Amino acid sequence: MSRVPKDEPSHSHSCECDHASSSDSVVITEAKPEPAGIPVFRIPTMDCAAEEGEIRHALAKLPGLRSLSFQLGARTLAIDAPAESIPQALEAIRKAGFKPVPVSEAVGDDEHDHSGHDHSQDHHGHSHGGGFALPKGLPRYALALVLAFGAESISFFAPHAMIFSGLGMALSAAAIGLAGFSTYVKGLAALRNLRLNINALMTVAVTGAFLIGQWPEAAMVMALYAIAELIEARSVDRARNAIKGLLDMTPEKAEVKQADGTWAESLVKTVAIGAIVRVKPGARVPLDGVIVFGTTSVDQSPVTGESIPVDKAVGDPVFAGTINTTGMVEINITSAANGTLLARIIHAVEQAQGSRAPTQQFVDRFASIYTPAVFALALVVCLLTPWLMDWTWMQAIYKALVLLVIACPCALVISTPVTVVSGLAAAARRGILIKGGVHLEGARKITAIALDKTGTITQGKPKLVATEILPSDQDESQVLRWAADLAGHSDHPVSKSIAQGLGGQGNGKLDGFTALPGRGIEAKASGLPLILGNHRLIEDRGFCSPQIEARLAEHEAQGRTVTMLASGTRVLAIFAVADTIKESSREAIAELHALGVVSVMLTGDNVATAKAIGKQAGIDDARGNLLPEDKLAAIEEMQERYGYVAMTGDGINDAPALARADIGFAMGGAGTDTAMEAADVVIMNDDLRRIPEAIRLSRKTQAILWQNIALALGIKAVFLLLALFNGATMWMAVFADMGASLLVVFNGLRVLRSKP
Repeated sequence: MSRVPKDEPSHSHSCECDHASSSDSVVITEAKPEPAGIPVFRIPTMDCAAEEGEIRHALAKLPGLRSLSFQLGARTLAIDAPAESIPQALEAIRKAGFKPVPVSEAVGDDEHDHSGHDHSQDHHGHSHGGGFALPKGLPRYALALVLAFGAESISFFAPHAMIFSGLGMALSAAAIGLAGFSTYVKGLAALRNLRLNINALMTVAVTGAFLIGQWPEAAMVMALYAIAELIEARSVDRARNAIKGLLDMTPEKAEVKQADGTWAESLVKTVAIGAIVRVKPGARVPLDGVIVFGTTSVDQSPVTGESIPVDKAVGDPVFAGTINTTGMVEINITSAANGTLLARIIHAVEQAQGSRAPTQQFVDRFASIYTPAVFALALVVCLLTPWLMDWTWMQAIYKALVLLVIACPCALVISTPVTVVSGLAAAARRGILIKGGVHLEGARKITAIALDKTGTITQGKPKLVATEILPSDQDESQVLRWAADLAGHSDHPVSKSIAQGLGGQGNGKLDGFTALPGRGIEAKASGLPLILGNHRLIEDRGFCSPQIEARLAEHEAQGRTVTMLASGTRVLAIFAVADTIKESSREAIAELHALGVVSVMLTGDNVATAKAIGKQAGIDDARGNLLPEDKLAAIEEMQERYGYVAMTGDGINDAPALARADIGFAMGGAGTDTAMEAADVVIMNDDLRRIPEAIRLSRKTQAILWQNIALALGIKAVFLLLALFNGATMWMAVFADMGASLLVVFNGLRVLRSKP
């Protein structure tokens, strides 16, 4: 999609964000591994776009570097560079304060190194749902807090006793070491590279406080900072892992049919495509497949968001993670474990989490200016206030250090990704797969929406309701066989309904089969040229007559779609197909109107049918006889007229319009891969009501984003003034910084609780 280029993460982030930020894919395609030969490394403490920016900066001058591929959800980095440059790349990453490990050697999240203040290593792998398990690093930080409290007690009760003073300094140093080892490693690396981030600020502030004799306060600040960061990281994980919990819904084992007809349990990851798996009532479907025996009802809510179980019979698809509620069924497996719809959904949401929304880009740019500015202000306070305000040098240095702690833009930088990730997760839980924060934010701006007809507004399961054989020198039964043959070779819903209505897909041999998007299909049968197409195609070929026009008008006035079979010289038969409007479509259009969104139907069907269907659905404007290029032109005209325009469709002929629209919605349940690739949002259960729901979610997410920005900047402003006018201590600075961070994180998590 060309209209929304992928944004490179900023190379000048000011906050290291030691917190987690983080199918039919939100591109509904299978997740593909990196090409063979490109090394992939796991970086346990790489949690957000800020840290991605740090690593990009560290590798910017790597000889021969072709590309860097970050996967923040998996914390992996693929480095496409000459083999001789890889050791140099790893050394540069280590100097930046990170520990890259080849994926083949990497351990799971539960087994991260616990040597320092690495929030991701202390809390991942625990209760990925909404619960709060005890983070692994908490005992270490709690001990640091006890030592810091001991140092504070000594300072308070025996401030002048030399023997106790030495003990207090030792306790403070131990507390700082326990809580801040990783912060110092990253902070010193940032300072060496002249980069100001949270670790650099904390390193300078805590070290400075210790050196000027405020060692109890320095210890307490570092301990409180570590604990607050840990709690914050766990909170962010709730948003980041909201979708990963779906993986737990797939069973580890499946009952697989053996060659001798018996059944045996096998690990799901070892089950091959084409195997037959048995699923009993009440059990979860282990892999995607098609039912080959039995009937049942399936709860598909984990994948599509549908609240009502769906009846399934032989030939119907089922998805991994869904629940078989009534009868026992046998399933022919169509996807391996890593290629199921559920796995691809999770992969797609993780990919979307890695992209940065417009508000996040704005915040990153602002923070990159804000932090150096406050650092300069602290330097001014340190150097000039002893002359201008008659402060002592110790007072001036202390106030400058307080300013540095307050200056950390952590709350500001984390306020946007946690909210956006929460919005993406909340949408995915409802069967709305959004391909990135830019589209989550963009949905609120929709002023008009174009909708395809078949499969979008209507059921997409039309039935053949009338067949007319016109006089010709061909046998009637032969004409019907030709129609069935041509219709059976097309995947268009109208063609399928004709083939089914004529008793199945024909068995005749066709040569030179060609699809004519937006018109129909053509081929040769025993050397005779045949076309099966709509009114427009027949007109283009010059086969229409007043009599045929009259017959078509009768059908079209009833809202029927008319398709004709013609030879190289004349029309041989007329087929009328009727589709019914989804009840949910009427509700969706009404909701869109309530949100102030204009609705326009764009269809390749004839104008009369378009008007009839549009009237039934309550659509503002219905346009027919549109080819793919006509739909594209209609989108461009709507953009000039209405502004921000969305497009909704499910077919190949919708792909150009989906790509051209400001935001494209694809109907995922029945949609083609092409349409879903071109779209920005995929509606998994084909329910149009998900679109107004996505708009409402977008508006709520945007409101919370700006609430968070206002909270973060407001709290900073108040405490900056207090610090300058002798009203804030370093303790208060830490509470202001981390309190603001926790506040915006918890506020951002409210999106997860948004009700449909």
